[in-house]
Amino acid sequence: MHFSIPETEVRSDENGSTYVAYNIHVNGVLHCRVRYSQLLGLHEQIKKEYGNNVVPAFPPKKIFTLTPAEVDQRREQLEKYMQAVRQDPILGSSEMFNSFLRKAQQETQQIPTEEVQLEIYLSNGQKVQIDILTSDQTEDVLEAVASNLDLPDELVGYFSLFLVQERGDGGCTYVRKLQEFELPYVSVTSLHSPDYRIVLRKSYWDTAYDSDVMDNRVGLNLLYAQTVSDIERGWILVNKDQHRQLKSLQEKGSKKEFIRLAQTLKYYGYIKFDPCITDFPEKGCHVIVGAGNNELNFHVKLPNEQMKEGSFKVTRMRCWRVTSSVPVANGTANTSSSTKCDVKLELAFEYLMSKDRLQWVTITSQQAIMMSICLQSMVDELMVKKSGGSIKKQMQKKRLNGPVHRSDSQQAVKSPPLLDSPDPSREQVVKLSTKLSSVSLRGLSSSNSANDISGNDFHGNYAFEGIGDDDL
Repeated sequence: MHFSIPETEVRSDENGSTYVAYNIHVNGVLHCRVRYSQLLGLHEQIKKEYGNNVVPAFPPKKIFTLTPAEVDQRREQLEKYMQAVRQDPILGSSEMFNSFLRKAQQETQQIPTEEVQLEIYLSNGQKVQIDILTSDQTEDVLEAVASNLDLPDELVGYFSLFLVQERGDGGCTYVRKLQEFELPYVSVTSLHSPDYRIVLRKSYWDTAYDSDVMDNRVGLNLLYAQTVSDIERGWILVNKDQHRQLKSLQEKGSKKEFIRLAQTLKYYGYIKFDPCITDFPEKGCHVIVGAGNNELNFHVKLPNEQMKEGSFKVTRMRCWRVTSSVPVANGTANTSSSTKCDVKLELAFEYLMSKDRLQWVTITSQQAIMMSICLQSMVDELMVKKSGGSIKKQMQKKRLNGPVHRSDSQQAVKSPPLLDSPDPSREQVVKLSTKLSSVSLRGLSSSNSANDISGNDFHGNYAFEGIGDDDL
């Protein structure tokens, strides 16, 4: 998640007094607006709970009214503070920090706590309607969906909720995975657009975990629906012979065999992103990026119209960072009715091209944070697997407003329609002329620390910036 405070607002309270509000954005979208005193209160609570040594520096109070320049300076300091807290493995995942953000989000959007119905979509477009509170956090909503579908508790951790934007061409854009610091109902309704919806999708990368999910009827149907959907939208590549086999299995109702065949296909389990721009192998190249199989896959269109393909393994990434830039005049902006800034986002990662050569690769995309989240979850999964752990987890009960009221009826996951014929005009791509090495860095298999992924063959100071760098 990328936290920023790109602008401030001068607002009035109930007494008519004016104050400066700091707009906290997540992934370039307004999450909440808060006063300096509210953030100071959070800071004091964190200090009391975790001690002065853990808490990052907080901008000091001022006796006199701040000048515009001082307001902008404080804005930058508060932005760095929020980023530092979020990136801290203890503070960033604390209930204190997350509940502060959830409460601020609800207050900013002025949505009272009440019972509502929320529609959650499955990969095949089927809707699941659940009864929740507007103040229910992401885990509460995920549990409600699982309960509605009769998905066992031990499998809930295999799935996540994603905010998705439907496009006019029938495609969709995965905006982000919903986080513990937000209220899904508030997040989707505050966008004021029917194009946004919340989708349930598996949240792991290793296909070995598919077996756990397929042992359960509901889990099997969810995974099957997602697989069919990914094939139909072209995320998984299928030739005519494979398509014929898949359709035959589908007609027989052989869902497990269908999935096992799909597992052998190219880009199974990948998330594909909207077309964007990269500087690799040349500046200004158009690229379609896919995340899966512990890599970022590039389909690059060169200036001479030639198509090339290449992959960047997460185990060869030294670090990565997300940067954003927003055009702001004098540190302030009148955005009281706006929920989204014109933010330019970039994901840059330092990659081991060969034994002695590290190179930065940059992707300019509005989905840069989603790409970063994918990288981070891949690393987390690799480290869990390396330590002998499992991604199975019990969902934590963190209800702040009592139990969720759910419908008594259980909804069955419907089978998707038969596959359409593959698109014969789909463009073929050629491999990169300078192939990336497939040799993984030895640190992943020989060290207990993620900081050793890059091994000890390289010297110098590399700045660990942005999301995910704490683990790399």
